[in-house]
Amino acid sequence: MHLPNILAPEVWQQPALFYTLEHFGVAVGAITGVLAARGKQVDLFGVIVLALVTAFGGGTLRDLLLGAPVFWMWDQWYLLNGTLTAVVIFYAVRFHELPETVLLVADAFVLAFFTMLGTRKGLAFSVAPSIAVVMGVTTGVAGGMLRDVMLNELPLVFRREIYLYATAAFFGASFFVLLYYWSPFPGTNLIVGTVATLLLRLAGIKWKIALPMLRPKNREPDNRPSSRPR
Repeated sequence: MHLPNILAPEVWQQPALFYTLEHFGVAVGAITGVLAARGKQVDLFGVIVLALVTAFGGGTLRDLLLGAPVFWMWDQWYLLNGTLTAVVIFYAVRFHELPETVLLVADAFVLAFFTMLGTRKGLAFSVAPSIAVVMGVTTGVAGGMLRDVMLNELPLVFRREIYLYATAAFFGASFFVLLYYWSPFPGTNLIVGTVATLLLRLAGIKWKIALPMLRPKNREPDNRPSSRPR
């Protein structure tokens, strides 16, 4: 299928490396969607929906904000990849119980891959560096947020015990932007940025690193005499 030139400018042509990494991110994103549905009494259709929302949610929002064609609508292999992965993992987890750590680690991979791909796409559209970082963070976290909302849970990005979730995406995207302007090796930059994001996220999980929470100071007890009639 040949798209009109206005819908397929050169910036949307992905080299083989980026295309492969995006497919890998879609597959792992679908896996996290299936794992998140465990114990929720969701049937196969519901699991596939959750898997696809997780895999495509961030990239879809990114493309809409950039005014680009939504990536999975112009290549059916993304949809087939996410669906087949969801079905395989659905039946696999019915027979083999996986520890909760598997979901966290798989989600860390999704976060790292999608954050880099989103940041790169923002830069390809010549947005400001800070906006490219926002596009990266959006791509990395939005799919998981939509998944958790559909499951009626507090999104991972807002949970203190998840440790350096959006923070890892933010620093990873910022690091990639710096590499983009200072290094002439785009493929290497993507890999380095992905590894940096992943290591920061996994370090947060292992050592329970978290940002400070907003905790208002406890009010002092009111020891003044009551003016109410006795």
